[in-house]
Amino acid sequence: MRAADRLVAETVRRGGPWLAVLAVASVLGAFAQLALPLVLGRTVDALVAGGTGMTGGAATWVGVCAGVVVAAVVCDALGVWAAGSSGARSAAWLRTRVVRHVLGVGPAMTRRFPEGELVTRMGLNTEEIGRAPEAVVTAAALVIPTAGAVVALTLIDPLLTVTLVAGLVLIGLVLRAFLSASTTMAGEYQAAQGDIAGRLVDALAGARTIAAAGTADQERARVLTALPLLRRHAMEMWRVNARAGVQAGAVVPLLEVAVLGVGGLRLAAGDLSAGELYAAARYVVLGAGLGSALGQVGRLARARAAASRVGELLAESPRLYGARTLPPGPGTLEFHGVEADGLRDVDLVVPGGQAVAVVGRSGAGKSLLAAVAGRLVDPCRGTVLLDGVPLPELSQEALRAAVGYAFERPVLLGGTVGAAVALGADLPAPGPPSPSGPDPASSAGPAGSASSGRVPRHAPRYASGGDEVVRTAARAARADDFVRRLPLGYDTPLEEAPMSGGERQRLGLARAFAQGRRLLVLDDATSSLDTVTERQVARALSGELRDRTRLIVTHRVATAAAADRVIWLDDGRIRACAAHGVLWADPAYRAVFQADAP
Repeated sequence: MRAADRLVAETVRRGGPWLAVLAVASVLGAFAQLALPLVLGRTVDALVAGGTGMTGGAATWVGVCAGVVVAAVVCDALGVWAAGSSGARSAAWLRTRVVRHVLGVGPAMTRRFPEGELVTRMGLNTEEIGRAPEAVVTAAALVIPTAGAVVALTLIDPLLTVTLVAGLVLIGLVLRAFLSASTTMAGEYQAAQGDIAGRLVDALAGARTIAAAGTADQERARVLTALPLLRRHAMEMWRVNARAGVQAGAVVPLLEVAVLGVGGLRLAAGDLSAGELYAAARYVVLGAGLGSALGQVGRLARARAAASRVGELLAESPRLYGARTLPPGPGTLEFHGVEADGLRDVDLVVPGGQAVAVVGRSGAGKSLLAAVAGRLVDPCRGTVLLDGVPLPELSQEALRAAVGYAFERPVLLGGTVGAAVALGADLPAPGPPSPSGPDPASSAGPAGSASSGRVPRHAPRYASGGDEVVRTAARAARADDFVRRLPLGYDTPLEEAPMSGGERQRLGLARAFAQGRRLLVLDDATSSLDTVTERQVARALSGELRDRTRLIVTHRVATAAAADRVIWLDDGRIRACAAHGVLWADPAYRAVFQADAP
């Protein structure tokens, strides 16, 4: 757990200024609690000495007592506020760090951890770690009244100190055992939560399939498979917590009885005053209050368990980039001895400016080859070069400006449709708004809404030059027409732009066209397009986009036939690389396309 403890400690330090406020409030509150028994004892002695009347000394002690109580209440209230603020800040810092790291690792992360598990670790578990500052500071502050109680009892009567120290040793042993057991059980509980979340995310992704098959009951049972395990771990945590609470709580009355017994004898002998006996009894309760750290120790145990799970994400090596830029070139793509999880011995040169189709049966490694080509995945062995530069030596900006990706099921990100197309593209920075307001033609098409008076809720994040790039890419992807028919055209918020699968694919293609200046990687990115639209996109690929190298993963014979060359993958190896017409003579090649074969 050392790595987990280091992560918890680092998170605690990120609590910001509110953490200092929490520490000060906790310390001052602890001192107020420590002073209260002494003040109450002196007040009792002053009232007893004054008889039936309220003397000046007694009134003073009553005022001091009231002031200490008010200070304790104020410190407690301020501590609650500071605990929430510092915890939120710590959790936000950690969540940002983890999300950035997960996205930096890339697809390799989702291969090891299911999406639901990732969401649980980045969300719920980071929030649990974010509660560590409050737990650490509050538990540490409890040491002050405990240590003060030991000192105060020593000053009152050393015999009482021995009784308190014996009880504190017992409480310390209980807390130590509780921390160890709770950390283990909390980790198992969180793992069961992650399992349920992973199954739930899968079910939500396949909601249409489940509804069509009428298997909602079976799917619900599958999602909740880990629920009995979750309950068992929760009950075990409850039992451990209850047992520790009973053990720690039993020490307090025993200590009070012992102190009152010894103190009573000392009072009878004239060695203690009534006020000192009362103060001693209060100090015993205050010193034994270390047992109230049980709740904070439980929080710390859950934070340690969560930190162990989050640490597994942070242990994944992020993708590192170099500092080189690409020299002028046509986009020549080279694979030298490339091996990856599913690819073997790939040696290949794709000449710049060519359209190369990648075909093969399911599981042959087509998508993996596409991912390696643009460095979404790094090979285990070998080197991939673009215009003579190894991809790991390129800066992130140079790589992403050179390579554009389009996928079978594109995920559209951004506030508006235009921003989704512009995502990742190196477009001109936005300038100041026009004094005359937005150009209606830039936000709506023939069915635009310039006359409707609506104002876009998400402004485009690119300037007029970038707007032209976006429009050009959308026209090449045959997306411009349907985008211009949206209520606000390219300024339409994504959530207000319902789209079919084919329309989403066209926007995904447009995004790739806007970004990839030298290499376009299309991973089955036209599978949802109708035949006419696919042919129009194919003409764009061989027309205005012919200056870029195009690597096209496809299952369609027409796409392969239109390519300059075809890479035929079989079981992770390149079986052949030639023109489609040459390969078509091989019956095994024709069988790859199955129903598409004539």
